[in-house]
Amino acid sequence: MMQRRSFLALPGLAVLAPAHAQGTEKMDPQLRRRAVRAIAGGLHYLRGQQGPDGSVMRSVGITALSLRGFLESPSAYNESDGPFITKQVEFIVASARPDGSISTTLQSTAYNTAVAINALVATKNPKYAPIIDAGRKFLIKHQTDEDEGYKADHRYYGGIGYGGGERPDLSNLYVSLEGLKAAATDPKDPVWQKALTFISRTQNRSESNDQKFAGNDGGFMYLPGQNPPEYENETASYGGMTAAGLLSLLFAGLDKNDARVQAAYKWMTTNYTLDTNPGTNKKHGLYYFYNAFAKVMAAYGEDTFVDAKGQKHNWRNELTTKLLALQNPDGSWVNRDSNAWWEDRPPLVTAWSVIALEHVLK
Repeated sequence: MMQRRSFLALPGLAVLAPAHAQGTEKMDPQLRRRAVRAIAGGLHYLRGQQGPDGSVMRSVGITALSLRGFLESPSAYNESDGPFITKQVEFIVASARPDGSISTTLQSTAYNTAVAINALVATKNPKYAPIIDAGRKFLIKHQTDEDEGYKADHRYYGGIGYGGGERPDLSNLYVSLEGLKAAATDPKDPVWQKALTFISRTQNRSESNDQKFAGNDGGFMYLPGQNPPEYENETASYGGMTAAGLLSLLFAGLDKNDARVQAAYKWMTTNYTLDTNPGTNKKHGLYYFYNAFAKVMAAYGEDTFVDAKGQKHNWRNELTTKLLALQNPDGSWVNRDSNAWWEDRPPLVTAWSVIALEHVLK
């Protein structure tokens, strides 16, 4: 692998003390250095994927993920670094619409807007504040609620969908809440409580889910009463959505002592694996899971956990080791086992993997 060659060539790495010997490190220092180099390799690959207009795959969403990877990297790239940053920013800014959405298509408008907000916030440039605020308002208006004729007892109430698709889902809600959080949305805005209503109806926890289909393992499904067909079981909990659901609970203001948060965290640690999308024996959405898992574990704030077998895990070390093993010699990542949800497209998966590693380093 490219990373192994690169790091063995660096002098002194072999004699670094492991993290457990130092006692204060969150992760093994050798793995930390290798993660930094892996991020650099991924970003170099993404730079090579930029078109003349700065976009990646002519997609606002993938361009925004790429840009976020650069801006939040250990190198802390910014607009002063030149066209490989500024052209990405310009493509996103040029995609802002009069209704506040940031998208070049009528599909995935909410998703694109949310990830674009995160990227523009990461520039730390105040001149983009009007676009960010317009995007924030678009996402709030896009939420399924009374304005669309939905009452609070409807299972879709409080959700957010792609835009272009009519059903809200937990994945798009989580991405939208991440954007709303980045845009400094008022914690007292009704959007958060409405979102909690939808989130609760995707959690398999009958104490807080008022739907008949709710189970009791604490994990999450894709939308109330339904999973993607790739997973066969319509209401079973699985890793990608449980990571997204737990993160959504935290975004919406719940603390670690909340019973819903505790139940989701228990599911995550009990069903922990990095070999498949947890809760399934499949690799559909595997890199989506890695990305959401890194974000939620960083947000939750625990460096280690104990699984159902009593084994202790350092999630930073283990996720880094897994992603290092999967990185291609050109710096990219790709899901070779599934083409579901574009995971056979290296630019998307590389951006997700870079962002995951950046959260590992936090």
